[in-house]
Amino acid sequence: MMRLFYAPGSAALAPHIALEETGVPYEGIKVDLFAGEQKKPEFLAINPKGRVPALITDRGILTEAPAILGYIAQTFPDANLIASDPFEIAQMQSFNAYICATVHVAHAHGRRGYRWVDEQSSLEDMKRKLPETVGEAFDLIENDFLKGPWVMGEQYTICDPYLFMASLWRKGDGVPAERHPRVEDHMTRMKERPAVQAVMVHHRR
Repeated sequence: MMRLFYAPGSAALAPHIALEETGVPYEGIKVDLFAGEQKKPEFLAINPKGRVPALITDRGILTEAPAILGYIAQTFPDANLIASDPFEIAQMQSFNAYICATVHVAHAHGRRGYRWVDEQSSLEDMKRKLPETVGEAFDLIENDFLKGPWVMGEQYTICDPYLFMASLWRKGDGVPAERHPRVEDHMTRMKERPAVQAVMVHHRR
C-alpha cells in the first residue's frame, strides 16, 4: 500500500486528491510542520528536503507534487487522470510546471521569504509584492491556460487538483476572488467532487 506524507496548506493537497480519485487503497500520514516534524531524522530519511509531499511506493520514494501527480495518473490509467495524446500530455506538464515553478514560488515569497533574504525589510517588501505577482500569475491562468470546465477542457486531469490547491492560497496572498471568475467557477466545481470533500477533511488547519 502506498503511503502519502502530507500537511494541511501544503502542495501535498493535489496528489492527495489525485490518489483519492483513483479509488486505490493508500495511507495518508500527516506531518506537523509547525512542530518541526519535517526536520526530524525519521522524516529526513524519507525526504532529505524536509518537505511534503512524499509518496512511498513499492519501487521507492517520490517527492515533488508534479512528479507524484504524473506517477499516480500513469500508474492508475483507469482513473482517466491524464490525456492520451502526447502533445496534450506535454501541455499538462507545462501547466503543472507553471503552478510549481511560478505560482507556488510567488506564494512562498510571502510565507517563506527567509529562504531568499535575511533582512526584515526585504521580507516585508516581498509580502507587499504578493498581490501583484500572484495576481498576474492567475491572470494568465484565467485568460490563457484554463480551457474549459477543467484545465484541459472537458477531461478532468491531474492539473485540476493542482490548480485547486494553488487557488486556495489566493485570498491569503491578497488577490480578490472576483478578479478571476473562471478560476472561482473551477474551485466550486472541484469542491463538489467526492474525492475533494473526503481529502479536505484532513487538510483543515
